[in-house]
Amino acid sequence: MLVRLSRILPEDQTSAGLRAEIEAALDRSFTASGVAGEVACLQAEGRYSFERPYGMAWFLQLTAELREWDDRRAGRWLEALLALEVEIATHIKSWLPKIAYPIRIGTQNQSMFAFGLILDWARVSGDAEMVRLVIDRSLAFHGGDRDCPLAYEPSGEDFLSPCLMEADLMRQILPPDEFSEWLGGFLPQIPRDGRGHWLASFATYLVTGR
Repeated sequence: MLVRLSRILPEDQTSAGLRAEIEAALDRSFTASGVAGEVACLQAEGRYSFERPYGMAWFLQLTAELREWDDRRAGRWLEALLALEVEIATHIKSWLPKIAYPIRIGTQNQSMFAFGLILDWARVSGDAEMVRLVIDRSLAFHGGDRDCPLAYEPSGEDFLSPCLMEADLMRQILPPDEFSEWLGGFLPQIPRDGRGHWLASFATYLVTGR
């Protein structure tokens, strides 16, 4: 979030103080010694699945953001984070072929949301192997899915919609005409006239908790 904010802040005197504060915070966090500690933590016994997939996917989203920003600071921070990026990408590539089933819950362990973030990173970084792995797993898990039970959502712990996150993942993978056909079978209850009333209760729950 801080990287994105720093990237989009206008170059004016009003934003200068906030920009400097963000840069100082990121400089404190993105250090060679700090990254070495994180890598050692992931390599320690019993830590192989730590923060997988949610935290790992968000880290890759961070480095994707840095890669998309043509700025000396972004280049400096990315260089500091590269060792951890490599470690996390290696973990995920080892994990993806072993997953037997998708994780369809509405909390951190959900696989669809993480797959989308990982795919973003893989495309930005040019990692063709990761792109292939994510697409292969996604199509195997979800290519034949139909009639997602949207009426069951949200559950008492959801902050990610299983149905909508799956739809968003497939949007990133399928060509528009194929996605349109797939979505019609997956969420046939969506109105075709553009109305969004079907989202109202879910959105209200996410915002208010009620």
